[in-house]
Amino acid sequence: MANFTLFGLGEAGSLFAADLIAAGHQVKAFDPAPVATPKGVQRCETPKQAVFHAEVIIAATAAADSKAALEQALAIMPKSVLYADFSTASASLKRELATTAATNGIDFVDVALLSVVPGKGIGTTALVSGSGADRFVSIFSDLGMPVESIGAIAGDAATRKLLRSVFMKGMAAVVIEALKAGEKAGQLEWLWENISTEIAQADAQLLHRLVAGTGPHALRRMHEMEASEALLKELGVDPVMTRSTVQSLKNVLQDGLPEIPVAG
Repeated sequence: MANFTLFGLGEAGSLFAADLIAAGHQVKAFDPAPVATPKGVQRCETPKQAVFHAEVIIAATAAADSKAALEQALAIMPKSVLYADFSTASASLKRELATTAATNGIDFVDVALLSVVPGKGIGTTALVSGSGADRFVSIFSDLGMPVESIGAIAGDAATRKLLRSVFMKGMAAVVIEALKAGEKAGQLEWLWENISTEIAQADAQLLHRLVAGTGPHALRRMHEMEASEALLKELGVDPVMTRSTVQSLKNVLQDGLPEIPVAG
């Protein structure tokens, strides 16, 4: 049985806490917001109370709060503690947090979750980096987390997550824009089925064809997307993503494509 501390009992933090309790660990938590306390968790009135005797601190906060979360009880954290920052912060901020932790003799872990937490909890797939990365893997793999350490440099895990987010969140934004236009055009159900089918059938070959084919066909695709942009404007939809696609194609015409990795 280990002593865990949670900074943050939002959606992710509360699920982590519940799983840790179910695994037989002691969990204390601090969250200034009026959120529910999972059964079995000792809710503390101050962060200093929460870190007393902590072996692992899980900071499940927003990126904007990550610096304050680390500093709020830093002076009295046990020097043997493992501080795991789960926020989706920039690589530079993660490195800043790691430096602060190291100055105080504390192992720091940059944790990048690679899927949504609901439905998985502590079993959410993750990448980690930082001085305490290997230690984190040892502890959390035993708890059922599919986790990989990619080295001792904090920020490396965050970099990979954010690179992935460019695609994942960008794809969602494009679909949302298309659905708004589909609804205006009276084609919502057809469009949703068409997009769903394309995604379900997608593979590495399709991805390569879409990207590699953009080079020789950039001019034609640019004109097509300019027509799409005009359609969305006619429908009363602000073509934010479509406009960006037009600009992206112009950039390809000017600068070419990035290198496309060869499938292993």
